[in-house]
Amino acid sequence: MKTKLHSLLLILPLLLQGCNTSRDTANETPNIIYIMADDLGYGDIGAFGQKIIETPGLDQLAREGIIFTDHYAGNTVCAPSRCSLMTGKHPGHAIVRGNMQYPPSGQLPLPEGTVTVSSLLRSAGYTTGMIGKWGLGNIGNSGDPANFGWDFYYGYLDQVLAHNYYPEFLYKNGEKVYLDNEVKYLADTFWHKGLGSYSTVQNDYSHDLFTVEALNFIEKNKEGPFFLYLPYTIPHDNGEAPAGEKQEVPDQGIYSSRDDWDNESRGYAAMITLMDHDIGKIVELLKSLEIEKNTLVIFTSDNGPMPDQEFTERFDSNGPLKGGKRDMYEGGIRIPFVAWWPGSIEAGRKSDHISAFWDFLPTACEIAGIDSPPETDGISYLPELLGKSQEKHDYLYWESPLQGFMTAVRAGKWKAVQPGFNKPLELYNLETDIGEDINLASERKDIMKRMANIIQEAHSPSEYFPRPDEE
Repeated sequence: MKTKLHSLLLILPLLLQGCNTSRDTANETPNIIYIMADDLGYGDIGAFGQKIIETPGLDQLAREGIIFTDHYAGNTVCAPSRCSLMTGKHPGHAIVRGNMQYPPSGQLPLPEGTVTVSSLLRSAGYTTGMIGKWGLGNIGNSGDPANFGWDFYYGYLDQVLAHNYYPEFLYKNGEKVYLDNEVKYLADTFWHKGLGSYSTVQNDYSHDLFTVEALNFIEKNKEGPFFLYLPYTIPHDNGEAPAGEKQEVPDQGIYSSRDDWDNESRGYAAMITLMDHDIGKIVELLKSLEIEKNTLVIFTSDNGPMPDQEFTERFDSNGPLKGGKRDMYEGGIRIPFVAWWPGSIEAGRKSDHISAFWDFLPTACEIAGIDSPPETDGISYLPELLGKSQEKHDYLYWESPLQGFMTAVRAGKWKAVQPGFNKPLELYNLETDIGEDINLASERKDIMKRMANIIQEAHSPSEYFPRPDEE
C-alpha cells in the first residue's frame, strides 16, 4: 500500500497556538520522542490492565494522552520488528525479516542507501539521536547506525551483547566506551558464537546510562526540533545469566520483600517499574524546559513477552491475548501503545485504530512537513492522534522464518494465522474472540480465500529469509 499523507500539517500551527505555554511554540516544528521497551507484554502496564506491577508514570501519560488498543509490532522478534519501524516496510517487503547473526558480530545489516525515518527527519532539519539497542548492523558494515541519519547514538549495536545489562562496553558515535564491569563470555560453541555473557562484577547498569544520555540529549537540543529514539532493553532477560538471575536489575525496589515470588518475578517487575520511573524523569524534564506542548512522546514495545515463564504468567503479561514472543498470535505482535502530546492530543482517549510499526515513518514525515516522503507500507496515524478523520489499512501482514515460516494477516475484525508453512491456515474474529480460541476456518471459506490471496500478494521473495517453496 502506498503512503497517503494527509494535509493536517496545515492545521498544526493553529493547534499549537491554542496551547497556553510560557514559550511561543506556535511556529516550532514538533519534537518526537519514541520510547520502546523490549519484550514487554500487552498487559504489562497499568493502562493496559496490569494489576500488580506499578507503572504510575505511563498510566498518567495514558490518562493525559491516547492509547491505541489495536497497535502491532513490526514482527514477533527483535531485529525484524526494528527494521519495519525504521524503514516503514511490513515484513513481506522488509530487508530484515528474522533474527540472523552476522559475522563477526551483530545482526543482518541494513543495506547501504536504505531510507530510514532517522535519515528523513535529519534531512528535514531534525537533530536525531538513538540511545539503546540498534540490532540492524554494526561498525564496519553497511548497518552502522552512522549511515542512517543519526547525529548521535549510544548503546548496543549487537542485540546478543544487549542481553547483558552490565556489559563490557557500549558504543558512542562509533567508539567503544568501556564500563566498570567484569564480563564472563560463554563458549563459542553456543548459538551466540561466544557473544553471550553475564557479569561477575556489576557496577555500570546500561539502562541507567541510557536514561542519563537521553536526558542530556533533550537538554542539549531543547531548542529543537529533535527526534529521540529510545529503544530501552528492559524487560528483556539475559538468557545467558545463571538460572534465577536472568532479570538483571540493580535493586528490586518495592518488590524486594515479596518472598512469595521467585527472584525472576521480582526482577521483572522491578525492571518495568524502573523504566516507568525513568520515563517520568523524561516527562518532567520536558515540562521544566517548557517544551512538553511541542513534543510528541510515544511509548510501545518491540514484540510480545517471553511465553511460558513463571513471571509473565504471574503478572498476566499478555492480558487476554494468546501466545507470546515468537508467535504470530496476538500475544506475539499486539503491543501497548501510548501517545502523549499536551494541547494536541485530547486527554483520556482510547482508539481501536488498527496500526503497526510501519506506520511510524509516514507519521513522522507528516509531523515534520516532509512533502514527498518515500513509498512505504504505512499510513500516517497523525490524524487519529489529533482526533481527525483517519485513513484505514486494507490489511496488515506479517511473516517470519520461525517454525518453518509463519504468516499472519489482520483485515478489519478478521485475523488469519498460519503457524507454519505446511500447517493449515486458521481464522479468528477478533471482535468477539480476542483470545483466538475459536478457529472459524471451516465456516468462513469466503474470508479464508481472501486471506490466502493477501498472503500471496503481500509477500515478496527474500534472499536472506526465503519461504520454503522458494529455497
